[in-house]
Amino acid sequence: MAQSRRNFLKATAFAAISSSIAASTPLNIFAQNNKKTVSSGSKKMKLSFKPYDLQLRHVFTIANSSRTTTPVVLTEISFDGITGYGEASLPPYLGETQASVIEFLKKVNLEQFSSPFELDDILTYIDTIAENNTAAKASVDIALHDLVGKLMNQPWYKIWGLNKENTPSTTFTIGIDTVEVVKQKTREASPYNILKVKLGRDTDKQMIEAIRTVTDKPIAVDANQGWKDKHQALDMIYWLKERNIVMIEQPMPKYNLDDAAWVTERSPLPIFADESFQRLTDVLKLKGAFSGVNIKLMKCTGMREAWKILTVARAANMKVMIGCMTETSCAISAATQLSPAVDWADLDGNLLISNDCFNGVTVVDGKLKLNDLAGIGIEKHKS
Repeated sequence: MAQSRRNFLKATAFAAISSSIAASTPLNIFAQNNKKTVSSGSKKMKLSFKPYDLQLRHVFTIANSSRTTTPVVLTEISFDGITGYGEASLPPYLGETQASVIEFLKKVNLEQFSSPFELDDILTYIDTIAENNTAAKASVDIALHDLVGKLMNQPWYKIWGLNKENTPSTTFTIGIDTVEVVKQKTREASPYNILKVKLGRDTDKQMIEAIRTVTDKPIAVDANQGWKDKHQALDMIYWLKERNIVMIEQPMPKYNLDDAAWVTERSPLPIFADESFQRLTDVLKLKGAFSGVNIKLMKCTGMREAWKILTVARAANMKVMIGCMTETSCAISAATQLSPAVDWADLDGNLLISNDCFNGVTVVDGKLKLNDLAGIGIEKHKS
């Protein structure tokens, strides 16, 4: 543990360097060159937004809550006849609401910028409007990335230099439920190569045993901070490993990093931070306490910071997964642009809803499949 902390202090210096390198991507150079191609003052960006409620196909239960809907706010940024789409997903436990997002977005003034290619300046400004509000900020970030990609006529995986053939399989999430419902959900998940199971209650073993009567596919476990004692958590992890569980997400309460580090050091499976992790500045604070981090656009303010997090985590020799909330294909497709560079993907949020308003990334034989549409790779349903 002490050695890990010493390594953290040594790593802090290169974190700043890695962050600077991440900011100096080919896009920023492209953007600087392309400022000349946009006629200053003749075109302005316009931001619009509206609330929308996602309807879940099943009641969704995690260690400490259940719900049947997820509120979101859909955003659009228009410029020179082209529109980019974004989204803020607002599960109740994150603390943002449709009202708070709309209040934040009313403060955004994009007309002060002459070009969407000033992406870094724009998103730095967005981040300074108010503290927190990360999903609200992500809704602007995603729409802006979609717009810029469309103006460049390129999908973001290409702008980032990634190979779309390297997308991973996505997990398919099974929430906490009765044995019979868990079996039903497991049968419905037959097209997927890996399952994600929510644990963290006194029915954990019952849940796993129910799934194992249906399939022997690998399982990722998300305890959602539900295990309070580190010794019991470690015993549970060893029990899970014997049943083809391949990774564990957030086993301990988010602020209890000492116990998380104790479990991670002894665990036979990789341990990922979710609730303990949010933004770029958290990455190296968690080195030694977790094997890796789970990047979620709604928590890190969007695609720009997600790319920086990936860069710094790799430099720190940490594993990376890309996750999601319950979202439409808009935010899911945005996150999937990054997926060829990660170790694990949990991007099934759009598959859990019945009223998606976009077409985007698909899942073929359990594997995420990127298309070649410019921007984040989506098309809006015709209303």
